[in-house]
Amino acid sequence: IWSNVVAYLVAQTHNFIWCKYWVFPSDGRFVREIPFFLIAFAVAYGVQFLVLLFLVEICDMNAYWAQFIGLVLFGVVNYLMNRFLTFIGRKKREYSNANA
Repeated sequence: IWSNVVAYLVAQTHNFIWCKYWVFPSDGRFVREIPFFLIAFAVAYGVQFLVLLFLVEICDMNAYWAQFIGLVLFGVVNYLMNRFLTFIGRKKREYSNANA
């Protein structure tokens, strides 16, 4: 179980850094963004879990297909929450024009 905990911590730290500096470049403060990032993860994980339970237990769907659908929903919910809630202090990207 400890290896799972460490793996999640490393993965979420890595994910936060990529989101903050690459996916949603942000000037926001870590103190504000980290709790919202963790909330977005928890909500997305909860949606995935509930969808998985519903599809497998109620709809009697194949567990692999249910997991796949839950994973897609996890990605969508996580992306939208981070885009519109966590990293709202986005900075505009600067592009260099090599032809100018």
